[in-house]
Amino acid sequence: MTKSADGKRQYLVSVDAARLPQMFTDVLVIGGGVAGMRAALEASEKCEVLLVTKEKLLESNTYYAQGGIAAVLRDEDSFESHSRDTLDAGCGLADQRVVRHVITRGPNRIRELLGWGARFDMDADQLSFTREGGHSVARIVHAMGDSTGREVAECLAYRVTQKPNIRVMESTFVIDLLTRDGEVRGAMVQIAGRGRQIIWAKATVLATGGLGQLYRETTNPPIATGDGFALALRAGAVLADMEFVQFHPTTLYIAGASRSLISEAVRGEGARLVDKNGEPFMSQYHPRAELAPRDVVSRAIVEEMERTGATNVFLDLSPIPTDRIEQRFPYIAEICREFDIDIRGDLVPVRPSAHYMIGGVRVNMGSATSLARLFACGEVACTGLHGANRLGSNSLLEGLVYGQLAGANAAKTAHEIRAGAMAVRLRQDVPDSTKTMLDIVDVRNSLRAVMWRNVGIRRNSERLAETLEIIDFWSKYVMDKEFDNTDGWVLQNMLQLGRLTTLAAERRTETRGVHYRSDFPKTDDRQWKRHVRVQWTGNRLRVTKTPVKRQGGES
Repeated sequence: MTKSADGKRQYLVSVDAARLPQMFTDVLVIGGGVAGMRAALEASEKCEVLLVTKEKLLESNTYYAQGGIAAVLRDEDSFESHSRDTLDAGCGLADQRVVRHVITRGPNRIRELLGWGARFDMDADQLSFTREGGHSVARIVHAMGDSTGREVAECLAYRVTQKPNIRVMESTFVIDLLTRDGEVRGAMVQIAGRGRQIIWAKATVLATGGLGQLYRETTNPPIATGDGFALALRAGAVLADMEFVQFHPTTLYIAGASRSLISEAVRGEGARLVDKNGEPFMSQYHPRAELAPRDVVSRAIVEEMERTGATNVFLDLSPIPTDRIEQRFPYIAEICREFDIDIRGDLVPVRPSAHYMIGGVRVNMGSATSLARLFACGEVACTGLHGANRLGSNSLLEGLVYGQLAGANAAKTAHEIRAGAMAVRLRQDVPDSTKTMLDIVDVRNSLRAVMWRNVGIRRNSERLAETLEIIDFWSKYVMDKEFDNTDGWVLQNMLQLGRLTTLAAERRTETRGVHYRSDFPKTDDRQWKRHVRVQWTGNRLRVTKTPVKRQGGES
């Protein structure tokens, strides 16, 4: 029986690889967002690629991204300026070498998309640029006003489906990565309508996106349950900076409705945040006011809500010319109209929501994880670019750059592996549970609520300890079960992630970037200019602090 390092099973279900249907591929890519599709395209230049997606190919955080992609494409801009803005936002934890690595490659990735037919917005015959919080100049390219992610996703998806050596399998849930001797050999999946199957791969790329659904309030679609983080954890990979969850300051707040993102670009174009009395307040919190970094704006909004006893604040778009509003934000205008809000004159109710996971599976500058034959890119990966707070519109940029690197290096690895070294004998039998079964839906909803309440924008020792106690209780009745459906597996993944995120937040006894501890409100460089890393080793979850190297590089 294969067991994980904590003494429990490594795989969520019983597995006997010899008795399951099997597939073989050179490179397996898990996830279909910007990073996954870019990785698949790159790997397909030299290898056979299998791209599996949890839902439809276009269903990802990428598709719903509004703002744009940050890249140095103007004479008025420079790599130095973009790097400085990124490092400033990262609050001392961004890796200088990685920042330079990504930013200098960004322009070519944009030109590549243009060459593939991506229709970015133009001013006359030049690319149109906007500015967002934390950026010192306008360097954000965008598409269809406020639907950049959709345009990028559709552009990449078209190329993916045209490649004869890329096979796409949709509606495929990855239950676990399969490992032997510290190497990832592929994955066990559940294919809708076909059942369970083994996929053997010479190299695997993890590009599963974020974990916003771990929180009650989120901008992320239902697909974003963080499965990739849990897959990597159980396989034995190193994860880092899991305490750094970014909350987007402005999501449309209509009680009872799902949260819809109101792009930061709205403030970049001149919109102001006002309290329930219509009074602007951001200048009291930061010199850049509405264009302050996201963590500052999110906390300011929470404080203003408490000060005024309101459930939200408002965005006032009146400083933006009316014709510019319709041209620049057609999607946002459409969403607001569904709730009888006319953004040309009405105040838009907003509040923060969980938006982006900064931490993740630790990778080097070539996108390799700590496990042989496993690469990671996009939101599931921790590259070192974002530090303690992601600069707006650097996420699609990172996905493009690291997706290309992951695909290239996975293909290189695959060429070095002989076909006979793919399949191995794997078996695990899950014992029957002797404990009562808890209600899956109720536990999931309760977990999301407690994460929002206790591990959200503001944290403290008492509430973090309470959360660990609650999650450990639920886990006793959920983690010992063998489920045969995605709802059960997703809940098991979310419980592991909730515990991991909370544990990392408890360990970091300071305030830095998106991590705000009300009981430790100051930044402590002497003790905490470090990364928190976690990995299953021996018979326990090992948590370590590693320093940030002064000149960047891997830390």
